[in-house]
Amino acid sequence: MAPCTETQIWNSYSAFDDEIPTVDYSLLFSHDPAQRFMALEFLRHACEEFGFFYLVNHTIPDAVFDGILKGISNYFDPTTLNERNIYRKKGPLDTIRWDQNSSSGENREYLKLFAHPKFHAPAKASGFSKIIEEYSKEMRKLVDGLAKAISKTLGFEEHYIEKAFNLKSGFDVMAMNLYPPNSTSKGPVGLPEHTDPGFMITLIQDVNGGLQILSHKGKWINSYIPHHGILIQLGDHLEILTNGKYKSHIHRVIVDNNKVKRISVVSLHGPSLDKVISPGREFVDDEHPKEYHGTTYKASLEANGCDLIDVQSSLQDLRILKP
Repeated sequence: MAPCTETQIWNSYSAFDDEIPTVDYSLLFSHDPAQRFMALEFLRHACEEFGFFYLVNHTIPDAVFDGILKGISNYFDPTTLNERNIYRKKGPLDTIRWDQNSSSGENREYLKLFAHPKFHAPAKASGFSKIIEEYSKEMRKLVDGLAKAISKTLGFEEHYIEKAFNLKSGFDVMAMNLYPPNSTSKGPVGLPEHTDPGFMITLIQDVNGGLQILSHKGKWINSYIPHHGILIQLGDHLEILTNGKYKSHIHRVIVDNNKVKRISVVSLHGPSLDKVISPGREFVDDEHPKEYHGTTYKASLEANGCDLIDVQSSLQDLRILKP
């Protein structure tokens, strides 16, 4: 068999422009009972049939979004590379990590940091650090609201997820990414396909292009986030808690069509590190046997020799093999 040409490889990353549900955050808490009921039903549909959705009319001011995206662009100034180099990987206890990858398998510059329960940020960029911290606090408030709403879609009282994950002490990691334009990338892949651990993943960006999600129907879908909107993706540990009722989904970043650089802010909102996450008894019965092993969130993140700041998925390892 003849080897694939470069053009054929790049074409294999095509995706469809199928519609992704858009959830109006304000309606989830409407004072009108009928309106609130319909909004929660639509959220349930988005969680169960998709596992990802856009969020609009939320509580985070536009200025907070604009501030962090501009701050990241300034921080990733090519002339200050040496200042960021001090945050290259040192060891498993890193609370801040920076790197720049340019290869056939990954093309991006990123800064990762622990955002909660204790916030960490670059010491020599105090102005930028304050911008990141403000964004993190605002996003956590929003995620707390979504935890209440999603609990209701599952038929429980609004604090069900917060208690199951101990979200008040939840372990959050932020990843700020700069993806290059296709003219300077070393291949079509910005970030290879993967799922993410935790309860929920929130993502904002400055321009559309490149983010693709694999739907439950097996189709890659292009993501076009509304202006000042948020892409919400359900995490591996919500899938585990609900015994597969609400699933996380594989996604990737492709840069071959990007004419300009793209900046994104991804926050992984997880349970507390010492919380054991396993399928809730409410989701297990004779017709729905237990599908996943239980383990602490920390152990799941450190599986396969990974560091906490890597926030790598171990979902496949936690699946119970069927005879």
